[in-house]
Amino acid sequence: MNRQGEDKLELMAPAGGFDSMQAALDAGADSIYFGVEQLNMRAKSSINFTLDDLEKIAQRCGSKNVRTYLTLNTIIYDHDLSIIKTLLNRAKEAGITAVIASDQAVIHYAKSIGVEVHISTQLNITNIETVKFYSLFADTMVLSRELSLGQVKKIADAIVKDDVRGPAGNLVELEIFGHGALCMAVSGKCYLSLHTQNSSANRGACVQNCRRKYKVIDIEDGHELEIDNEYIMSPKDLCTLNFLDQVIDTGVKVLKIEGRARAPEYVHRVVKTYREAIDAYYAGTYTPQKVKTWMSELETVYNRGFWSGYYLGQELGEWADTPGSKATKKKVYLGKGVHYYSKSKVAHFKIESQSVKVGDEILITGPTTGVIETTLPQFRIDDQAAEQASRGADITFELNQVIRPSDKIYKVVEA
Repeated sequence: MNRQGEDKLELMAPAGGFDSMQAALDAGADSIYFGVEQLNMRAKSSINFTLDDLEKIAQRCGSKNVRTYLTLNTIIYDHDLSIIKTLLNRAKEAGITAVIASDQAVIHYAKSIGVEVHISTQLNITNIETVKFYSLFADTMVLSRELSLGQVKKIADAIVKDDVRGPAGNLVELEIFGHGALCMAVSGKCYLSLHTQNSSANRGACVQNCRRKYKVIDIEDGHELEIDNEYIMSPKDLCTLNFLDQVIDTGVKVLKIEGRARAPEYVHRVVKTYREAIDAYYAGTYTPQKVKTWMSELETVYNRGFWSGYYLGQELGEWADTPGSKATKKKVYLGKGVHYYSKSKVAHFKIESQSVKVGDEILITGPTTGVIETTLPQFRIDDQAAEQASRGADITFELNQVIRPSDKIYKVVEA
């Protein structure tokens, strides 16, 4: 069935830096979310932006009609309040669309100056009455990650039935996580790294103790059991692509991709894949055959294995069996950009590591370039045709997209 007349599900992409932001824009994101300096839940693991980047973010995204959401969702202390106000004031001046918040101080101040508020998953919204309460302050709410699709639909239906509207006067919209890393703690409220490293996850400084290998020791007799088949605190990554039709049918309005700490090629591949799947759903061409192809694409970038989260009714998590990624491909650093000759459309790169040959799969990333994935064509070294280049070589080859000296080039190989 063709659903082209319906309002499409909003696809929200993570942006840990300008390179990932550009990758998201190029891949077809409807909105991006990002953090500024230290007051967000990826303060430690992501590059993050600065106050002075806000105008550029708003301009670059606005030119593509992409909405911008500032994440300001950590625990806030008294000494943070002046920074919060400065940040929200600057976000409003820059034209940032909304703030994703969990602390009442942030919610209150944002509303008082007319900045749209979205409620973070950190507040663990699980029922319609909580939605009604926060509708006094917020237009969009990120539901708890521990809900089933049936529970999500019940809340979405109740919003329509009870005519629950936010400050802007529109029906409250629901947002859920659609893909990416999951935490063992309820909606991310974890104290492990604070206990072991004095580094609070709830202040954006998680050290990911949960992803490590552990032994269990019997206190009474001293026997040790090494848990080598499951990382029992490290969930597999969430993936909803293979039941995306059921997700959309719940009535949620926004699907959020996790990954502000991920590389730009991860953002590009995941967002592009979900973009295709969402568009296929509304065109009536979302099929099992396409899902199989899309899932293979997702497996090529960082993942801990996939599961459906709690959306399909599971009571317990599915745990990872490796400490890191199970991606089928990985990137190997080759070098950096030198110059782009716009008239002849030729790119110049300096090879600083490894070797590369004609036909290799390459990846180019940069703050304004975003992500370029292609096969290395015939290239030249010292103006001579060459089939292979080693460390120290300067290579030039035809490329239809502009590259910059800040760009990096990688070779993509089987993992």
